[in-house]
Amino acid sequence: MPKTLKEIAALIDGEIVGDDSVIVAGASGIKEAKDGDITFVANPRYVALINETAASVIITSLEVTRALKPIIRVKDPSFAFAKVVASFYPVEVKHPKGVHSTAIIAKTAKVGQGVGIGPYVVIEDNAVIGDNTIIYSGCFIGSSTRIGSDCLIWANVSIRERVEIGNRVFIQSGAVIGSEGFGYANIDGSYKLIPQVGTVLIEDDVEIGANTTIDRARFDKTIIGRGTKIDNLVQIAHNVVIGRNSIIVAQAGISGSTHIGDNVTIAGQAGLVGHIDIGDGAVLAAQAGVMKSVAPKTMVSGYPARPHHEAMRIYAAMGRLPDLVKALNELKKKMEIVEKALSERNF
Repeated sequence: MPKTLKEIAALIDGEIVGDDSVIVAGASGIKEAKDGDITFVANPRYVALINETAASVIITSLEVTRALKPIIRVKDPSFAFAKVVASFYPVEVKHPKGVHSTAIIAKTAKVGQGVGIGPYVVIEDNAVIGDNTIIYSGCFIGSSTRIGSDCLIWANVSIRERVEIGNRVFIQSGAVIGSEGFGYANIDGSYKLIPQVGTVLIEDDVEIGANTTIDRARFDKTIIGRGTKIDNLVQIAHNVVIGRNSIIVAQAGISGSTHIGDNVTIAGQAGLVGHIDIGDGAVLAAQAGVMKSVAPKTMVSGYPARPHHEAMRIYAAMGRLPDLVKALNELKKKMEIVEKALSERNF
């Protein structure tokens, strides 16, 4: 349903600059938007597109003061636009209600009030499911695992035995929590699995992406701190400890017994060796190969990872290597000519 500019500004607590009588019929990205749409600009690199987009209204940061079209100024354009999109295109998801007849729930398991359990879910002995938690079809909940209240666990998630999950945890399809840690000993030329008798603790308000795996600890706990968000296809090994409100992006891999602080960002395809410490507020850039501990509030990149400004200088120098090799070869030829001339003069 179309909305007035005033309605949208009220929804996102924004300040209108320009004609407030504009009617908005939809929302789209700044390059894809058409007349009648609202869009947003959060990245300073795209500010120039404000006057180029076909959108009728643009949500901007507070730094933008005017444009050729009406704008709504807010503190966080990306978050504000997400609210607007949700208002235009509400997602209707029908969660399971009650316990499906095909679910297999052990007699010793405890299921709270308002829980929804889909088809073919298996819940083993002494597991505990908190109030209002939703478990979609095909999930496996191991013995003595405890899941808190208001969690949402999508289809085909495996949560092994003795895992502890807090409240309001969101786990996407295909994730495996509490899988066997990758620990082997070479005995007489063959590898034997070292028993992994620990568990996993997922604290409140954590989100875990599709097909992510979190291994159980060898003895104690692999821990994911409160509010941390984990993308799809992330591997977290045994005994890893991740602090609060950290972000781990797709295809990152964290080796065993690494400790990661609060508010850390680990970008896509970053790889971390084991037994290192990543300080609070550190940023590990995409594809960083982290071979040693990183100090708090430090950004590293490259392989092996090093302070970002240093890595950028190295990359810049590498880009000049073809020209440097060419110049070196030319210098070598000139030196050969000089040496030949000197030898002919009997120097």
